[in-house]
Amino acid sequence: MSEPYKVAVLIGSLRQKSLNRMLANSLAQIAPPRLSLHIVEIGALSLYNQDLEDDTPAAWKAVRNDVSAMDAVLFVTPEYNRSIPAVLKNAVDVLSRPHGASALLGKPAAVVTSSQGAMGGCGANHHLRQSLVCIGVNVMSTPEAYVGGMASLFDEQGVLTNSGTSRFLEEFMAAFSQWIERFAKG
Repeated sequence: MSEPYKVAVLIGSLRQKSLNRMLANSLAQIAPPRLSLHIVEIGALSLYNQDLEDDTPAAWKAVRNDVSAMDAVLFVTPEYNRSIPAVLKNAVDVLSRPHGASALLGKPAAVVTSSQGAMGGCGANHHLRQSLVCIGVNVMSTPEAYVGGMASLFDEQGVLTNSGTSRFLEEFMAAFSQWIERFAKG
């Protein structure tokens, strides 16, 4: 078997013990062996300001380099006010610049959104997809992943305990693996 595809994981929640970080860790554990997931931390990124491109902040350079080195990107995010958290939108803005040198351009990607409610962050999922498509990211269209009832899915150690959700996410990650392979073959 050749080297696994490297997948950058961008988490839209900054809390170290967030449910979305638990979800991202679970996705890394259940991903097919062809995928190697790596969380890229986005919390240190200053707000995007084009004036800073002349003397690019170190955190921007680091995140851009990390994502550029990956084969694909997986976004795991909660929904805030029917949209994506500001930290994730800012990361997308930083990664999409400078024009013509986007770290995201052409990369295969997938989106997993969540909420404590039943809708699973569908507003965030659609807003994020809209931003990604317009900057040239190849977002997997199906299956879509909306994970609701987040507070009841994990044990105290952050382990995903809901077997139905686990099966769904395994299928989702298998489909994502195939999506990445499609773009790797050109």
